[in-house]
Amino acid sequence: MMMETHSCYVCGKNPLSKDEVGICKKLIDKKTTKFYCLPCLAEQLEVTEEELVAKIEEFKEEGCTLFK
Repeated sequence: MMMETHSCYVCGKNPLSKDEVGICKKLIDKKTTKFYCLPCLAEQLEVTEEELVAKIEEFKEEGCTLFK
């Protein structure tokens, strides 16, 4: 089965990691069609990449299925 790959909406990075796709779905919208790499998402949300990585780890610890 082929995994669907996503590209960054801003810079075009391809493929995005499952964590990058997961954090976009979690913070933007589960049904989003626009995905961002961590640097572009951090800029978009006006946070640091480190804050996003910490949030990803937090969601993983909570058992969020977007990060499996």
